[in-house]
Amino acid sequence: MKGKIFFGFILITNLLLAQSRKIEFTEFDLENGLHVILHQDNSTPIVAISVVYHVGSKNEDPERTGFAYFFEHLMFEGSEYIGRGEFDKIMENAGATNNASTSQDITHYYEVLPSNQLELGLWIESERLLHAKIDSVGVETQRKVVKEEKKQRYENQPYGTILEETFKRAFKVHPYTWLPIGSAQYIDEARIDEFREFYNTFYVPNNATLVITGDIDLDETQELVKKYFNDIPKGKREIPRPTIVEPPLIAEVRDTVYDNIQLPLVLHAYRIPAIGTKDFYSLEMLTTLLSSGESSRLQKSVVDKKQMAVNVGAFPFSLEHDGLFLIYGISNTGISADELEISIQEELDRVIKYKITETEFQKLRNQIENDFVSSNSTMEGISESLANYHVLYGRTDLINSELDSYMNVTIKDIQDVAKKYLKSNNRVVLHYLQKSEQN
Repeated sequence: MKGKIFFGFILITNLLLAQSRKIEFTEFDLENGLHVILHQDNSTPIVAISVVYHVGSKNEDPERTGFAYFFEHLMFEGSEYIGRGEFDKIMENAGATNNASTSQDITHYYEVLPSNQLELGLWIESERLLHAKIDSVGVETQRKVVKEEKKQRYENQPYGTILEETFKRAFKVHPYTWLPIGSAQYIDEARIDEFREFYNTFYVPNNATLVITGDIDLDETQELVKKYFNDIPKGKREIPRPTIVEPPLIAEVRDTVYDNIQLPLVLHAYRIPAIGTKDFYSLEMLTTLLSSGESSRLQKSVVDKKQMAVNVGAFPFSLEHDGLFLIYGISNTGISADELEISIQEELDRVIKYKITETEFQKLRNQIENDFVSSNSTMEGISESLANYHVLYGRTDLINSELDSYMNVTIKDIQDVAKKYLKSNNRVVLHYLQKSEQN
């Protein structure tokens, strides 16, 4: 027992220290437009490198969806000075890890390396930016990879099409209507010159943010950044930015999807404002109230007490433009989708009609604070946060102040956003049923 108390004390102490520690950073622009952010922390011999390109699926041609995600794969093919398929081998031999991700808004590449391998990581990323290998061999290889991934992760998984089916109903004119995975048809149809045009448009220094965190010397690192990135030419093409505004939903959109599943699923998707807006923070806290942890409202009521579902959840799909607030449940055996939906709606109605208690609110604040501090407890987490704050919010300094936006949310604010957004005329409702039930 004494050991548990001691380690519990250490954990609390570390969290308090992380909370009170201001994350210092330096940022500057190269002449070619590359934005650079540096954070020095010499406590461990580790560095994290993030490069975020401000391109996601929303920047794509509607007749060529899936390009941003395709490029996430293609950028590991090699470069003029790195052999095909050698990116990962070079990283492994240096004791590093690396990966990438694509969203509707950005494409993110990152490495975590021993600090004595910093220059290697910068060289790798400069090669990706300047000399990426875009040839028929790489393109054909990745066409097969991406199409197979789409089949395995989306088409052949139970409920795998849920985001695709949701977004195409929630958005009609905005490019959020399609997912980053895009269309295999368009990837098949695209010519090699179209891929090169995409690269030359979006993979340019004036559309990129480079973040380096960890065991670095600031002056030496600035010189290394200049050495590897300063001579990369600025992009000459106009970078497409969607300006179209999705009209508000004025009536509920309700539909049924028949899938190879065992248990029915119910999903509500409510349109919500962009990240960084005042209501965004209240909605994030509402999410935690509804579904974060075993004591959350949906879990306690719908799963534990009423036993209407085997799994429930709520999360905001937070985006640079308007996003979605998703609430779902998978029915328990013998429970219909209609019965489950009624049970979920009862919990939503409670939030709308009645204010949460002070005790519940304080617990909620503690959870939010803990999650925020934990997300910036590693060099990789800090690197990603700094990049996202600059690219998506336009304010790198939010890494030290955004928690205040959560802590300023009141009980009334949470109830107000529930009333404002969790309305039937502002949502898409999907029921996933077994294919055998289809007429």
